[in-house]
Amino acid sequence: MRIYVTGYGVISSVGENSEENLLALRSEKTGIKQGKKTYTERFKVGEIHWSNDELVQRFNLTQHASRTAILGMIAAKEAFNGHLLDPEIKTGLISGTSVGGMDVSEIAYKDFLSGESDDLNVYKNHPSGTTSEQIAKELGIDGYVNTISTACSSAANSIMLGARMLLSGQLDRAVVGGTDGLSQFTIAGFRSLMIFDEEWCRPFDETRKGINLGEGAGFLVLETEETIKKTGKKPLAILAGWGNASDAYHQTASSPEGYGATLAMKSALSVAGLKPDDIDYINAHGTATPNNDLSESHGIKTVFGSSIPPFSSTKSYTGHTLAASGGIEAVFAILALNKGLLLPNLNFKQAIEETGLVPVKSYSEGNDIKHILSNSFGFGGNNSTIILSKV
Repeated sequence: MRIYVTGYGVISSVGENSEENLLALRSEKTGIKQGKKTYTERFKVGEIHWSNDELVQRFNLTQHASRTAILGMIAAKEAFNGHLLDPEIKTGLISGTSVGGMDVSEIAYKDFLSGESDDLNVYKNHPSGTTSEQIAKELGIDGYVNTISTACSSAANSIMLGARMLLSGQLDRAVVGGTDGLSQFTIAGFRSLMIFDEEWCRPFDETRKGINLGEGAGFLVLETEETIKKTGKKPLAILAGWGNASDAYHQTASSPEGYGATLAMKSALSVAGLKPDDIDYINAHGTATPNNDLSESHGIKTVFGSSIPPFSSTKSYTGHTLAASGGIEAVFAILALNKGLLLPNLNFKQAIEETGLVPVKSYSEGNDIKHILSNSFGFGGNNSTIILSKV
C-alpha cells in the first residue's frame, strides 16, 4: 500500500508559508540574524519576528496559546487547507515538539516570583501534549491526537508513526510533522552544551563550530490510496520509506562512526525497496556541530560508498529548529522533488578533513530528481530517516 502526501505547510524564519520559503531557498536568502528578544539578542538565530498575539491575528487563529502551538497551527492549517473532515475518514494528528509551551511557563514563573500573578493554571499550557491538542482543535480534528518528543528527530518520527498507522488501518488520513518555538530555556540549554556558533553556521565545513538555533513548524498530510479515492486529493509526493535506529552512544552526541545514522538510512531504503544508487539528493541533518557533521558524513559514506548523491543541509537558512526540523525539511524535500531543485549548503568553503565530502554549493533547478532521502537525528542517538519519492 502506498502512502501519499496530499498537503504540506511550513513557517520558518525565511517565510510564513511554503511559497515564501521556496522563494528564500531559490534566492539563497538566510533567515539567521541577530536576535531581537531579550534572551536571543546576543546570538544569531532563525527567529520569526512576529509576537504571539500578532501571529494569532495575522493568521486568523481561534486560540491564544504557546508559541510552539501557534507556529504549529499555522503550518498545519496550510497543510490541511482544502481537506474536509468526514466522519467516514478516520483523521488523526501527530505532532513532534521538544519545547512544548515552555515560553508560556517562563513568563508565568517570572510573574509568580515578582508577585504580579499567582495564577498557576497557566502551566497547563506547558506540557508537550497540550500543544498537539491545541493544533488539532484549530483543524477541527477530535479523534486520534498524539505527541512525539524525541528531540531533533521528533517530526520525522511523527511522519513515520503516521505512515505506520495508515498501513495498519488505524487511521485513513494523518496530519504529521513538528513545531518548536524559541524560548529562554532552549537558549540556556544549548549554551550549556557549548555548541553555539556566534557567527553564521557552516554545516559540513572543516571550520564549523556549532549551531544557530531557529524556530518554526512543518506539517504534511498523509493519505492512503483508498482515502484518496474518497477525498479526491491530488498526490504531491509519495512517502516511500522510513527508518529509525538508536545507537545510544551518548546523551547528546552521535557515535563518531555514524552507526545510528547508517542503520536509519539503510532501514529507510529497505522499506522503500530502493538501492543507494536510486537516491538523487540527500537533505542532511547537518547541524554544523563538530560531532554531528562528522558522524553523519561517515554514515553517508558507509551507505553510499563512492557514489554519494548531491547532499546539503538547509539549516544555514532556517537555523536548527529542533523538533520541527524534520517537518520543515520534509516540506523542503517535496519542493525540491517536484521542481527538480538542488539546495545549496550555505557558507561551505572547506571539506571536513576526515571525510572530504563536498555538499551542494550553489542552487540549481530542472534536475532529474525522483527520490530524496532526509535525515533527522536527535539526542540520545535517536536517528530517523524518511524517503520521499516523485508521484
